Amino acid sequence: MRMKVLKIAIILVLCSFAISSLSCASESSSAQIESKVVEVQRGNLVVDIPASGNLALSLKKELAFEMSGTVEEILVEEGDSVEEGQVLAKLDTSEWEKNLRTLELDVTQKKINLKNARLALEKVEYPTDSQQAPDPLEVDVKELQVDLAKARLEEAEEALDEAEKASPAITAPFDGFITKVNVEGGDEVLKGTVAVELADPTQFETEVLVNEMDIFKVKVGTRATVQVVAMSTLTLPAKVSWISPTATVQAGVVNYRVKVEIQSLQAVLQEQQEARQRFSSGELPEQLKKAIEEGRITQEQVEEMLKQRQQGQGWQQGLPSMIPEDFQMKEGLTVTVSIIVDEKNDVLLVPNSAITIQGRQTYVRVMLPNGTVEERAITVGICDWQYTEVIDGLNEGEQVIVPQGTTTTPTTPQQRQPGGTMPIPGMPRTWHD
Repeated sequence: MRMKVLKIAIILVLCSFAISSLSCASESSSAQIESKVVEVQRGNLVVDIPASGNLALSLKKELAFEMSGTVEEILVEEGDSVEEGQVLAKLDTSEWEKNLRTLELDVTQKKINLKNARLALEKVEYPTDSQQAPDPLEVDVKELQVDLAKARLEEAEEALDEAEKASPAITAPFDGFITKVNVEGGDEVLKGTVAVELADPTQFETEVLVNEMDIFKVKVGTRATVQVVAMSTLTLPAKVSWISPTATVQAGVVNYRVKVEIQSLQAVLQEQQEARQRFSSGELPEQLKKAIEEGRITQEQVEEMLKQRQQGQGWQQGLPSMIPEDFQMKEGLTVTVSIIVDEKNDVLLVPNSAITIQGRQTYVRVMLPNGTVEERAITVGICDWQYTEVIDGLNEGEQVIVPQGTTTTPTTPQQRQPGGTMPIPGMPRTWHD
């Protein structure tokens, strides 16, 4: 009897395990990848190399005295704004004038010496009847004396000319602000002593690092954009101005320093003002016109934007972001840089996650009008974080299937289907054999 009960218990346990296993299998099979259907559309695609850096003033100039002397006064302090031609520092002019007079007298004396040397040579070369024939050696000596007197005269005239051109004052060569003052009134200075440093507050650049895989895509003049982190709405046009010929290696990682020159904020503000005037007069920006043509926005919505603008409610979506009138760029601000290495406009786009790769062929799953699904080979072009350009194999308006989830069954790298990953901007797509 006891054995019979034991057998029944074992059977019940096994049945419970089997039911549990079937339940798990059912849950696993129901956790398949969910998908959605996306229409193939046209759009613009930009491939960029992201980087970060800090703003730096790109136009700085050290201003030095053109002659030695005593500093009479310094007319500016660090941080002062100055205008082109404004006097920044002056030397004691009494020393300058004294030096000038000394040089003028020296030139006069050298002219007299030259004249006397020539007269002496003439007497030797053309003696009177009562004199004996000149000694050839004496003639050579007198000619050398003439040449020496002539050379000294030329040196004196050059020194006088340089002194007359030199200014005892330092003036600003452009509008800017003083970043450094190195001397004080009463200081004795030599020619070439840097008195002040001047910077243009409208010209900025930033230096970023670009890795060895991307550096060959970057050229001087390559277009870029710079966004100020402290003001996320502020994005400025820029371009690459310099690429280091040598690498910077840190912890085995090879990078190259790249300088990006930023367009003047004043120029951007001017463009902004012109855009405001055009928009206020009813002229639409090109991006809005295109949005209306493509059906992404209606004429009624645009008219509502115009109405809001006239009521002072600011710029709405689809319009240029505005820069505050009182905003000032500052050295050291953190920025993110996008160096644009490729760009395509009005091309067919599909989401990256819709693409699978087998060998060296790229595929998408197309939903046909009759409801069936077709796996189709396509030819792709450039891609960014979200979309890939389709060169051949699809038409605008066709529908592709985009997976929206993952299975609960773990897979090894060998079992995982290639494709569907987000490519790194600026990096070529990784192909799997």
